[in-house]
Amino acid sequence: MQVARGLEMLEIRANLMGETSVIHPALIWDEDTAVLVDAGFPGQLPQFREAMEAAGVPVENLGKVVLTHQDIDHIGCLPDLLKASTQKVEVLSSELEKPYIQGEKPLIKLEKAMAGSNDLPQELHAGLKRVFENPPKAPVDKTVADGEELPFCGGITVIHTPGHTPGHICLYHQQSKTLIAGDALAVVDGQLVGPVPQYTLDMDVAIQSLKKLMQYDIEAVICYHGGLYRGHVNRRIAELANG
Repeated sequence: MQVARGLEMLEIRANLMGETSVIHPALIWDEDTAVLVDAGFPGQLPQFREAMEAAGVPVENLGKVVLTHQDIDHIGCLPDLLKASTQKVEVLSSELEKPYIQGEKPLIKLEKAMAGSNDLPQELHAGLKRVFENPPKAPVDKTVADGEELPFCGGITVIHTPGHTPGHICLYHQQSKTLIAGDALAVVDGQLVGPVPQYTLDMDVAIQSLKKLMQYDIEAVICYHGGLYRGHVNRRIAELANG
């Protein structure tokens, strides 16, 4: 779905334990580079190829990947995407998330899930163990800091929004006034909601992080889970941040 000129919200379908879900990476591009924000689950390269081709930006043209955080549904297809591009792809993340993405530390939520997996069905436990023992990983070429402006695609501001994970970031696409929220926000039944408690490491910190978003003039939000939200965005975020 085209959100603005040079900004596409991808719709990537995933089958998890027999249920179909949709994730929404963002694709931003200009005449110089193409930037993918978040990289889906392992094994989703064909879906990314199809979605990016439909947007007019073949995966071979990918120049940068920005990761909002370390979770498996955000970094899973990263190694395959890097191999698929015909050029060097620069990977960016926050400093706090870097060692997890590079495989130097175990993914926090995967480690927690593994610790409590003994009661899971055998097939699910085995699958979780395989991913835990061989998680997707790739070098992070550049770390980004809170408030940093990335000088491409009309300007993209990095916003450190910890809570969901320690180094979670959101991105503000200045040209279109669009917030790429990662998992800091979600859309449920057409409504913008705050971070989902069962997947958030520290809810208090995550809610406090929403207050940082209020300083930006936001016309649209792309949520990784739930998709696009428009209409009185700043007012809605203020409601969520202030309870």
